[in-house]
Amino acid sequence: MILAAFIFIILGFLIKNGKMYNLIAGYNTMTAEEKSKYDIEAIATLFRNVMFFMAGLIILGYILSYYLQNPSLYMKFFWIAMVIGIPYLLIRSNSKKFKSNN
Repeated sequence: MILAAFIFIILGFLIKNGKMYNLIAGYNTMTAEEKSKYDIEAIATLFRNVMFFMAGLIILGYILSYYLQNPSLYMKFFWIAMVIGIPYLLIRSNSKKFKSNN
């Protein structure tokens, strides 16, 4: 599961810094006109920040479970990251905040 944290870090970096916006579901199927209605830089920043936060929670859970010798703690942190991160990302990225007024 620690691999999931590294995948989130890599995806966050690729989406924001690598400008791989096609990794954002739905964006790659939009027409150029539809894409121009969204602030993709802000959406990419949101994706990076949320993915880094989720990775941080997973890594924190891994470290705490190691030092406290409680293996179940790691899985709890993993699922907390998923339950908080995924809905937040979906709701926030689909909000009107990122839609341009063109």
